[in-house]
Amino acid sequence: MRVDVIFYSNRKVFSRQHNLSVMKSSISKENISTVFKGIPKAAVAIVLALVVVAVFFVLRSLRNPEIPWFAISEIVPKEVGENMVGPIQRTVDGRAEQPVFFDFSRGSVVDKVDPYGWDLEISRFNIRSNGGDGFTGNGGILDLGEVDFTSVRTLPEEGYQQNNEERDITNVAIDRWYNYSWINHLLTPKANIFAIRTADSRYAFMEILSYYCAGAQAGCLTFRYYYQGDGSTDF
Repeated sequence: MRVDVIFYSNRKVFSRQHNLSVMKSSISKENISTVFKGIPKAAVAIVLALVVVAVFFVLRSLRNPEIPWFAISEIVPKEVGENMVGPIQRTVDGRAEQPVFFDFSRGSVVDKVDPYGWDLEISRFNIRSNGGDGFTGNGGILDLGEVDFTSVRTLPEEGYQQNNEERDITNVAIDRWYNYSWINHLLTPKANIFAIRTADSRYAFMEILSYYCAGAQAGCLTFRYYYQGDGSTDF
């Protein structure tokens, strides 16, 4: 008889605990249901999508991207005269506070002594031509778009944009030569080809390959180009 009473008593306690657990679960579900009741399903779907995207970006940021980099080219100016030369690849160190100057007719970085003796001004990712307000030369830049570098045979004679006061640190035609990643903060060159009218009205075209030098340090511009020294637009 005593055993039966204890067993019955235990059953009652278990039954009460079970009922309380069910009630708590029911209340929790009701609370959750009440919280989400006034939120449209579309909003919930958007929030979930944003969470998925955020997780995706975090996972991608943990990967170590491969950064193409090149050794800085030696500064050895050599006049090519009226010859056509190319393809030539150069890496210009633009990391200093002061800009550096590149001359296509000599295929090298040069000192800014002769106002007509340089064609591109390079300061990190900013590029200017030797032409426009405040510049001596007749240089300009024209974005040819995404074309095959090896397929260019002739360049336009018109349409080149010179520097202007609104873009005092870069030429608008080549302002966005890169894609910027918000994930790893790297600059990746676009596949665009840029036509260059030099300071003395000769022509070249170039493709930017990288923004990094040894040790994946930013600020070194690598590009390949053709230069036509006879003044024509034919290559």
